[in-house]
Amino acid sequence: MTKKIAVLAGDGIGPEIVVEAVKVLDRLKQDGLDIELEHGLIGGAAYDESGTPLPDETIAISQAADGILLGAVGGYKWESLDISVRPEKGLLGIRSALNLFANLRPAILYPQLADASTLKAEVVAGLDLMIVRELTGGIYFGQPRGVRTLENGEKEGFNTLVYKESEINRIGKVAFDIAQKRQSRVCSVDKANVLESTELWRETMTSLAEGYPSVELSHMYVDNAAMQLVRAPKQFDVMVTTNMFGDILSDCASMLTGSIGMLPSASLDENGKGMYEPIHGSAPDIAGQNIANPLATILSVAMMLRYTLEQPEMADRIEKAVSTVLDKGLRTADIFSEGMTKVGTSEMGDAVVAAL
Repeated sequence: MTKKIAVLAGDGIGPEIVVEAVKVLDRLKQDGLDIELEHGLIGGAAYDESGTPLPDETIAISQAADGILLGAVGGYKWESLDISVRPEKGLLGIRSALNLFANLRPAILYPQLADASTLKAEVVAGLDLMIVRELTGGIYFGQPRGVRTLENGEKEGFNTLVYKESEINRIGKVAFDIAQKRQSRVCSVDKANVLESTELWRETMTSLAEGYPSVELSHMYVDNAAMQLVRAPKQFDVMVTTNMFGDILSDCASMLTGSIGMLPSASLDENGKGMYEPIHGSAPDIAGQNIANPLATILSVAMMLRYTLEQPEMADRIEKAVSTVLDKGLRTADIFSEGMTKVGTSEMGDAVVAAL
């Protein structure tokens, strides 16, 4: 049965890196991958075309698709817009429209890039962890929120951090299920010593763990978790945490791998349908220069094949092809080092296709 993939290139370097990922999909179609691609607009590109960062047509295309491949959204061009129509609203909107509550962010260090990390090679060599971030709740979405003027005329900004038991349970289940396929260890990250909402988070995770006797559950405060990611990152297998904490920790973990340009991500609903994207953002300062690293986007395709399209063998092929290209010494600017061969965005994509 043909699987539909919505392709949302977005802004900045998004169109460039998505083109390379589509090259990989086209190559796999030759080997029997039964897919159909449909393109849509999102972010600043959508605003320029239609006056909204998330057109109804894009929502419809995405809802009808089995999986979504996203490039990136945002850029300097749109920073002066009202917050209600900024490109980032398109990203938040599509997550909400599709109920994509579980964000999976792997941090895997390819051995060829151990020297590219800012940490000592012995600290990060062999790193393979998964951060599971709750994506549709917490302080980013909690109500009430806003800016108000107090009686003395001073302005005050306020946001609400709120989580329901059901929200914690469903993200916890994702983390425990993934851990069962890995090293069977989950570290739940919270700030239960000062935040009541994450005190409930810890209680709920502890209760949920009773249904997973083969998985070892530990708890860690977020400040300590940030320190431990830099001190001894290989102690972690699966980390599960709130929306804001996950946002921060996953970016911290990304730099352990040598470049944010190497890391894919997935955002899943309760049925495993997902949106797949690199974590690095739109990088408007290098857009259009053929220097962006497409590997995170290509590896996002591998995640789509593994978690949504149920094609783990093809996912393995992509990951091995990326490793082969790195073995050959090909590097985009972000991971380049002396003695390697510097290549551009399109050349890197072509090399992965050739390795397939």
